[in-house]
Amino acid sequence: MNFELEQIKEMIYVIRGQKVMLDSDLAKLYGVETKRLIEQVKRNLDRFPDDFMFQLSVEEYDVLRSQNATSKTGRGGRRYQPLVFTENGVAMLSTVLNSKQAIQINIAIMRIFTKLRSFMMLEKELVTRMNRLESDTTEVFKVVFEKLDALDEQLPSHRKDRAKIGLNNKKLRRAVR
Repeated sequence: MNFELEQIKEMIYVIRGQKVMLDSDLAKLYGVETKRLIEQVKRNLDRFPDDFMFQLSVEEYDVLRSQNATSKTGRGGRRYQPLVFTENGVAMLSTVLNSKQAIQINIAIMRIFTKLRSFMMLEKELVTRMNRLESDTTEVFKVVFEKLDALDEQLPSHRKDRAKIGLNNKKLRRAVR
């Protein structure tokens, strides 16, 4: 089977704060039955510590099923909670599934994980820059309003009942904060 990077990207979920892939999706990508993939993993359990692979809880699986309309419980459905593999777990799968297709799929998956990491770093950088810009802008407006207040007090003739500009105006002061 030939899979596009975008199709593979849609098979990556965030569970327990980690990006993971389901055993059934990986089996589909590798061109093997899910049961065969799990057999290979069980034969090589030493290679799959908890931070490489874990089994979903019933609640996690129910949420995933409701979001993605995966197979229903009961007849024909899964009889156990799926295994999910982190990026390291997916990389380790290539050592236990040593076919040409597994190697090619692993390369594609690793590229997607790398892109996702770089997007997350870019997003974090943009949020930091936006926060700094917002803070700088607030400071500039504060200085401008203070200068306007000082100018307003220096002007010789003005009506005492008119609305003040700058930080002495209660409405503006609340808006700046």
